[in-house]
Amino acid sequence: MKTAHGLVIGKFYPPHAGHHLLIRTAASASDRVTVVVCASDHESILLGDRVRWLREVHALDSSVTIRGAVDNHPIDYADPAVWDLHMAVFLAALQTVTDTPVTAVFTSEPYGSELARRLGAISVRVDPGRILAPASGSEVRVDPVIMWKQLAEPVRGWFARRVVVIGAESTGTTTVSLALVDALRARGGSHGLTRWVLEYGREFTIDKFAATRALATINGGAPPAMNDLKWRSDEFVDIARRQNELEDRAACLGGPVLICDTDAFATGIWHERYQGSASADVDLLARKHPLYLLTHHRGVPFEQDGIRDGESIREWMTDRFIDALAMTGRRTVVLSGTIDQRVAQGLAAIDELLAQGFHLADPLVPADS
Repeated sequence: MKTAHGLVIGKFYPPHAGHHLLIRTAASASDRVTVVVCASDHESILLGDRVRWLREVHALDSSVTIRGAVDNHPIDYADPAVWDLHMAVFLAALQTVTDTPVTAVFTSEPYGSELARRLGAISVRVDPGRILAPASGSEVRVDPVIMWKQLAEPVRGWFARRVVVIGAESTGTTTVSLALVDALRARGGSHGLTRWVLEYGREFTIDKFAATRALATINGGAPPAMNDLKWRSDEFVDIARRQNELEDRAACLGGPVLICDTDAFATGIWHERYQGSASADVDLLARKHPLYLLTHHRGVPFEQDGIRDGESIREWMTDRFIDALAMTGRRTVVLSGTIDQRVAQGLAAIDELLAQGFHLADPLVPADS
């Protein structure tokens, strides 16, 4: 027979496989489960993100309800007065879900027995030795790359370092970005999952060009050339929004580094090129990623593939990218030389970025730790 109301409490900073095992176990053994996510204000991952991730991962667990609570109280398992402070936070969160008393507390931590005693519930220890799910929040915070397989998709998406390769037309952005993906995948481990995000604006342009020419033929006109295409500002908004969607999905599915062949910030520069001015709507969609690799046009022969503007615009675009990247404070490495040299420069910049770590604030710890 199942217990009536199971409780899982934790920081979930961040959620990992051990947390998900706790919740699934509670759901299997309880008629209903309440998960209380407790976060303090100084921690680096927002409470709302943790709650959202858990709800996404456990969306099919219909008996599970997840609530967030801010808990800035000190931690001292030996002090009854401190326990009372934490219990007030826990009970307030529980009251937003149900009046049904907690009948079982599911934890992998030693404090679970005292929490259960205070609630008049059974204490259920789940994998206290971290054998079934070898992960802890502290291990993930120290090195999420090593702990990658213990993280669910939305958490991977948050940690993934998004590296953007941008540049003027025919400067090797796609060639370099794909080569970076191959080089990272060859390292194996979590990097074997490295993904690439295509330039959605290019697909959009091809479709727009083909449709415009088809309509011209249908209506008895001459099919226009690429330079005759008429662009609307809202089309760039659509491109930027879709670019972000593709990026977010790939980040959840891939490894610790995501290689993006452009981003919404670059879409804003192309808006300037075709519309003559910036777009506030596109700029609102631009993210500030941790690393931009700019492929310089110098030394790269121009190749016309049927949809490019032409060689004359490349120098202006390179200079505009450089100025915009600098003005917005984006970390940038300019790639030059042969393709192999550019890839090597890009990998060195990525390794430097990864070596800097993630710098997550430490959570509150017991006073005697």
